[in-house]
Amino acid sequence: MAQIAWLGKKTPFCGNVSYGLTTTEALRVRGHQTHFIHFDNPRNPEESTTSLLANDPDVSLPYLVKSQVYTIPSPGAQRELRDFLEKLRPDLVHASLTLSPLDFRLPDLCQQLGVPLVATFHPPFDSSLRNLTAGTQQLTYQLYAPALARYDRVIVFSRLQAEVLERLGVPADRLTVIPNGVDPERWKPASSGLGSFMQQRVRKRLGKERIFLYMGRLATEKNVEALLRAWRLVSPDGCKLVIVGDGPLRSTLQNTYDDPNMLWWGYEDDLEARVALLQCAEVFLLPSLVEGLSLALLEAMACGTACVATDAGADGEVLDQGAGIVMSTQGVTTQLRTLLPVLRDQPVLTGELGRQARLRILERYTLGSNLDAIEALYSSLIPAAPLAA
Repeated sequence: MAQIAWLGKKTPFCGNVSYGLTTTEALRVRGHQTHFIHFDNPRNPEESTTSLLANDPDVSLPYLVKSQVYTIPSPGAQRELRDFLEKLRPDLVHASLTLSPLDFRLPDLCQQLGVPLVATFHPPFDSSLRNLTAGTQQLTYQLYAPALARYDRVIVFSRLQAEVLERLGVPADRLTVIPNGVDPERWKPASSGLGSFMQQRVRKRLGKERIFLYMGRLATEKNVEALLRAWRLVSPDGCKLVIVGDGPLRSTLQNTYDDPNMLWWGYEDDLEARVALLQCAEVFLLPSLVEGLSLALLEAMACGTACVATDAGADGEVLDQGAGIVMSTQGVTTQLRTLLPVLRDQPVLTGELGRQARLRILERYTLGSNLDAIEALYSSLIPAAPLAA
């Protein structure tokens, strides 16, 4: 089994955080030793790095600024990272890229230490560049491409994302497509009957209406305002729109669009509650302008929720051929004005879409298949141990 130094994020919550925590936990279950190195200023400045000798330590690097989008490390963070890796002597370094200056220095550092380096590249994209946000994300890809070309392997979530990086000069043989995956035993449809205590608790707060749900960041690239405008225009009878999440636009959107048939749930850090929310929802809505491969979308699909998403990033590929409804990133409000009444009036349709969504997850996007592919990638990069005499 391999010893993996995993560089990633634990806070603030985002898809990168979910990916890192879920993957490292599953790798440990499979017998690998993972050391999670992340940005978190230690509470005790006298802390020693000798804790690296313990099994599966949680190692922190100091930072100046940290957000859901980017991180600015403290001046000494690179030196501390080098010290950590020299003591650990891992078989492989896997960087779930945090969009920080250290991302660009890792290839040199790992080459000096003689350690294979893998990246997972998360930034959202829209290969068609149909809006200003997509253009801004394209700049991120252009900035990162020269550095990614020096990683031993770069994990991307779809063939479309790989093609974007190839056009920017990342060699095709450095790119490996491994889609996100979810645990279908954790994220699954609600059982018949009253359900769990958490399901009952969540349902009580939601009320008796049919639930249409958005779950994610409240930021420009998520285009939530387009959904809110459509909901206000349609005002579907007997339905409630639930907004789960937080972000820089929350107060502005809530003040502008607060409505009796909307529920601003806020950020939900309880995993069981998030599962219950998706199990209670009839329709999951994701109006993003750019995406990578949304974990929230995969989780909703695994729970048997009918899904409507834009074709940003790889989300359209996930839902194509009947696993959901795919919109263009252009004119989302107009498209939703047409779709929302149909979804309201056709519960048989939403039920079938939910069933097809669950099947799609089982076919292509399980955590088990994701881990199988990651382990195969690790095996191709880690030198075989010498045979015993």
